Amino acid sequence: MPVYEAPIRDMQFLLHDVLKLQNYSNLPGFADADRDTIDAILEEAGKWHRDVLAPLNRVGDIEGARRNDDGSVTTPTGFKEAYEQFREAGFGALAMDPEYGGSGLPVTLAYAVNEMSSSANQAWAMYPGLSAGAWRAIHAAASDEQKQKYLPKLTSGEWTGTMNLTEPQCGTDLGLIRTKAVPQEDGTYKISGQKIWISAGEHDMSENIIHLVLARIEGAPEGIKGISLFIVPKFMVNDDGSLGERNNVSCGGLEEKMGIHGNATCVMNYDEATGFLVGEENKGMRAMFIMMNEARLGVGMQGYAAAEVAMQNAANFARERLQSRSVSGVKAPDKPADPIIVHPDVRRMLMDTRAFVEGARALTFWAALHEDLSHKSPNDEERQRAKDYMALLTPVIKAYLTEKGFKGTNDSLQVFGGSGYCEEWGMSQFVRDVRIALIYEGTNGIQALDLVGRKLMAEGGRYWQTFFKEIDDWCAENKGQNDELDAYIEKLLTAKGELTEATQWLGMNAMQDFEQAAAASTDYLHLFGIVALGYMWVMMTKEALAHAEDSDPFYKNKLITAKYFFDRVIVEGAMHLAKVKTGTSSMMDLDAEAF
Repeated sequence: MPVYEAPIRDMQFLLHDVLKLQNYSNLPGFADADRDTIDAILEEAGKWHRDVLAPLNRVGDIEGARRNDDGSVTTPTGFKEAYEQFREAGFGALAMDPEYGGSGLPVTLAYAVNEMSSSANQAWAMYPGLSAGAWRAIHAAASDEQKQKYLPKLTSGEWTGTMNLTEPQCGTDLGLIRTKAVPQEDGTYKISGQKIWISAGEHDMSENIIHLVLARIEGAPEGIKGISLFIVPKFMVNDDGSLGERNNVSCGGLEEKMGIHGNATCVMNYDEATGFLVGEENKGMRAMFIMMNEARLGVGMQGYAAAEVAMQNAANFARERLQSRSVSGVKAPDKPADPIIVHPDVRRMLMDTRAFVEGARALTFWAALHEDLSHKSPNDEERQRAKDYMALLTPVIKAYLTEKGFKGTNDSLQVFGGSGYCEEWGMSQFVRDVRIALIYEGTNGIQALDLVGRKLMAEGGRYWQTFFKEIDDWCAENKGQNDELDAYIEKLLTAKGELTEATQWLGMNAMQDFEQAAAASTDYLHLFGIVALGYMWVMMTKEALAHAEDSDPFYKNKLITAKYFFDRVIVEGAMHLAKVKTGTSSMMDLDAEAF
């Protein structure tokens, strides 16, 4: 059975040394997040995820969620009990508003715990993950009355939440939504329609499920300009907070999926269900994007979290598996063959994954800190810059981290050879589970289009210009302190120059023919991801060098991994630039009938 050990030491390094959360103690919630508190939460969460949640991963894969004859759904053995422990420990409420019962700690810390959940059991993690997104949407866009009614129980985890967007005829193109909302005299709406692929849409882990549903009010404009957002509870909620009658919403079936079997992916039927408008009519996408962006960052995390746990198991296997002798001479003379970890190609796969995972974790935590700053900073300029970065990097984190996370997970299976292809080792589940991350919450191709079509041009290019300037300023401030760091700074600036050239190419060509930009979008996003990880790696290198003389081997290993990233990963930027500049050349020439 696969094992999982939370990478607590690396998380501590990022939170304390690189991001320096202690420097933000003047902000709400950060004063309570001192080093001892953070470490205690990480240690406790790490033990629970290792000992309770990770062993249920295989159980969920084998049993799956089951729909019963009455339309109810039973989650795999142990899921409900684990959720109750998670809820009672307060892990899901770490960053939620104290006004509604949350701990009010930094989002950055919550992301660390969320990563553990995704690594230990991705299918299970989606239940509280969707709830957190629903919580944020209601917290940001709902009325005070709605917040008081729904947020306390969502915060405590007694109730869970979902997001209902997709319909049989539309996925990404939400303007095609047909679910309708009919106004009632009492101010409520009757919601009718069908939603598909709804994660955690029905289950037995909470006493109520609060669905957030996109629908079109009768007479609303066509397209996304006519979409509204509604709260549609599974059970009606009385004025005193108690549960009332069952609403007319039901699970019509469960999807048979490639992976994440333990998560109930539902077809949801709304038959004149009672719904409550969130915010203004026809402004539903504005509110739902709050939840969607939260979900996209979480999906990016799923990408590297899967690679983390897969890599841990691959490294354990590689140290034990004996196969052939090292090409440079016998390494284990007392054994009939050497462990495969001595072979360079095995090291390549493990080091590719390690360099990616550690950089991806840094980028995600860095983005989470900016999410905190976007809400809590007293400085208007800092708050705006944080919002800009979140908008710019959300598609990069979602798409680049899932693409590379899947590759790292797949490479980890490859380390196992034929054993990896056999279910008993559990590696195939990691691959099957994480594959969805490249698809849901907006496919990676859509994320690339969002980056080049919307984010680069937003506010006259302010988002990317500010980010590029931050990299330049950091490099200028830190150059000349250490030869090793200087060499990496030069490589980062080279890659950033390639990204700048690609951005300029898009600016010139997209204005003439957006298909050129669309053809270049995925390679541009990957180039952006490489530079973003490079920025994280120079910051981590600086902090590791400051502890280079320490006896703790953590810092030495961090520097070795940094060297690998700058020797073998960041150089891929030149390849992506070359592909960006080809545009539609050769890509669109073949007739559709020829495929």
